[in-house]
Amino acid sequence: MLKFSDHDFKARVLIVDDMKLMREILRKFLESDGYLVQSASNGLDAWQLLNGSEQPFDIVVTDRDMPQMDGMELLAKIKGDPRFAELPVIFQTGISSRDAIVEGINAGVYHYLTKPYDEKVLLAFVASAIDDSRRHKALKTRITNKRVALSLLRKAEFGFRTLNEIKGLTTLLADLSCNPEKVATGLSELLLNSVEHGNLGISYQEKTELVSQGRWREEIERRLNQPEYEDKFVVVKIVREATRTTFTIKDQGQGFDPSNFLTFSPERATDLHGRGIALSRMLSFDSLDYLGNGNQVVATVNSPSN
Repeated sequence: MLKFSDHDFKARVLIVDDMKLMREILRKFLESDGYLVQSASNGLDAWQLLNGSEQPFDIVVTDRDMPQMDGMELLAKIKGDPRFAELPVIFQTGISSRDAIVEGINAGVYHYLTKPYDEKVLLAFVASAIDDSRRHKALKTRITNKRVALSLLRKAEFGFRTLNEIKGLTTLLADLSCNPEKVATGLSELLLNSVEHGNLGISYQEKTELVSQGRWREEIERRLNQPEYEDKFVVVKIVREATRTTFTIKDQGQGFDPSNFLTFSPERATDLHGRGIALSRMLSFDSLDYLGNGNQVVATVNSPSN
């Protein structure tokens, strides 16, 4: 089972469901997998727990339809509060209509679980959400703590190939941009895509299976050490101007059709991954364009004053 990257402390999960039996089932599933769990019977009680807890929660797993305050209202409160805006929220619901899924995605829900679902699916979704959330938080923390004004640099080019190199390079590139907090998450996703899907040729379906089996990182390391991939690098160029920063990322893969990934797709709402490009386009960059066969992307962020 894929677990969150940081094993030094347990993740805290808030379960929200008006059915006592469902709360007990979810608690059993999550506690058996090492999570610390609290629960609430409606959105109002959950909101009070979020506000009153001394230790922050790592994720919220909530029903959509509940009395007093339903899941959509709770989600709106969470995403509207700077303290919780990046807290991942998973909906578990019996509503599977396209319009309902689109509404949840547009409101900021991280994943959709349509009842009934398997215990392993729940645990995989929770672990994936927490892992992404902690990775993004760590990026922003490093940027805040390590920002150095390299004001004289105008152009630079970097080559990389591993996940560890992505971690350090993302922080540096974000620091060099005109809007570090805005671009950090998007850069991380684009650089990761260029390695796993580009140079290493891991398909969308392959990643789905690898993530669900907890073998995603293992497979990346395995491919990186194979002769056919060991000479493949990703090149990223940065150009800094007074009004904007432009990143050009090019891998050595066969390319792909990016059109299906530039926006959120309701058909992939329940998948464990596949949101990186759409999130980058929506939240991190003012423009994002794939060139040629799809193995080169140009992302631009404007300075905050523009």
